[in-house]
Amino acid sequence: MTALVDVRDVFRVHPSAEGGVAALQGLTLSVREGEVCVVLGPSGSGKSTLVRIVAGFDRPSAGSVRVAGLDIASLSAGGAARYRSELLGYADQHYWRALAGELTARQLIGVQLGLAGASAASRDERAAELLERVGLGDRANSRPRELSGGEQQRVALCAALAHRPRLLVADEPTGELDSATARDILGLVAELVREHGTTALVVSHDPATVEVADRVVHVRDGRVSDERILGAGADDAVVVGRGGWLRLPEELLRQAGISGRATVSLDVDRLVVAAPASEEACVVTTQASADPRSEAVLAPLSVETTRALLEARDLTRRFDELTPIDRFSASFVGGRLYAVTGPSGSGKTTLLHLLAGLDLPDAGEVTLDGVSSTSHDRAGRAELRRTRLAFIGQTAGLVPFLGARENVELSLAVRGVELEDARHRAAEALASVGLAEQGERPVAELSAGQRERAAIARAVAARPRAIVADEPTARLDGANALVVGLLFAELARTTGAVVVCATHDPLLIEQADEVVSLG
Repeated sequence: MTALVDVRDVFRVHPSAEGGVAALQGLTLSVREGEVCVVLGPSGSGKSTLVRIVAGFDRPSAGSVRVAGLDIASLSAGGAARYRSELLGYADQHYWRALAGELTARQLIGVQLGLAGASAASRDERAAELLERVGLGDRANSRPRELSGGEQQRVALCAALAHRPRLLVADEPTGELDSATARDILGLVAELVREHGTTALVVSHDPATVEVADRVVHVRDGRVSDERILGAGADDAVVVGRGGWLRLPEELLRQAGISGRATVSLDVDRLVVAAPASEEACVVTTQASADPRSEAVLAPLSVETTRALLEARDLTRRFDELTPIDRFSASFVGGRLYAVTGPSGSGKTTLLHLLAGLDLPDAGEVTLDGVSSTSHDRAGRAELRRTRLAFIGQTAGLVPFLGARENVELSLAVRGVELEDARHRAAEALASVGLAEQGERPVAELSAGQRERAAIARAVAARPRAIVADEPTARLDGANALVVGLLFAELARTTGAVVVCATHDPLLIEQADEVVSLG
């Protein structure tokens, strides 16, 4: 098979006050016609930068990118738009950007077909087919605000596939989905692309994505480090970069007892890499494994940990004919981490919005630290959040042109924290989520996973009575998800705060003191 996607020696450098940050460092990748290629890598490894360049939304600083013979980097704005409308299906990790709030799910899926001249009847037929296949056949007339995050993500994926593109580029297509729905969607993606001979480039941190792949490529530090063709009975192949550099998997290095140095020798036709005889084996650590138990971040709040700080009494919330929350009651005790679980569409986000005072129930009451939030007007609920609660939404809600540190400090300034204290808290909070070295970069230049961690740092630095977090690890790789889980658990136990997370992430659920199941 010929290569439909050909990326050669691509660099992407983002300008910064320190002289520039390289998101891609000489990355080379080919994707064959009809292949499902999955790109895996940790948060900040360059995955999203790669797909944005392939989709023509960003340009490389150096190197070449060709798709179906087109030189993507040289396309004009109009040419790039035509390329995306005719050849490409693009499912962004920021899926909500593709969902105009005034359109229904059926209309959203038919937009691309309509631009290509398809009749209303054929658009509706295609939309109905795809919605049925993703389990949303009964939500065709629902608008985005009436759908959960996972349901919105499925609609966005259907919209990307509706016009049967030659290349599907999907960036974290299962980030907001529970494991069962994620497997179904991945299977559907593989089925649909193979039905129509589509090529797929799927970027993820979820190892389950491998199940639908023809080939798996690992990216670290802006380069391809190793790859494997599935079903060929071959071992993982470590990529030899220009100049002869090798990037060896960290797990293999750990198993071999290799840390800071290694010896390399030639044995007939083999290279042997080993730990030096004089060096003791040690575990290789990464920035993500920073100790989350910082005294400055986790300063005691003198909160009694045996009483309910956050309570829901007989909550009911209706949306037209749908009632995701029906007479729900729960008490969330200080000093504990709670995981709210349930399939996509079960009401997790709706419940968290009610707990945080971002929405009001049709019936029932929410109390925070003994104060009824449901009896306050909008300004009163906002004041409760400013003084007692931190909310982490599915979208990070950061100021894009400010750095991560500035975003945290701005939030603390709004809460009345003095400048010097705010600077200290921001530095400690960013270090606790592995962003100590990224604090000065504008948020717009960070990966989705890094933005998510910055939003978590902003909440942690506030030292609130309660943290309410909606899928806080959905865009994080396993190592960073575990760090966040440990951070939340330690934060609750050390400060007496209550932390409530809606999640389907088993790594976060494992750290929870209690699981609340919906649906």
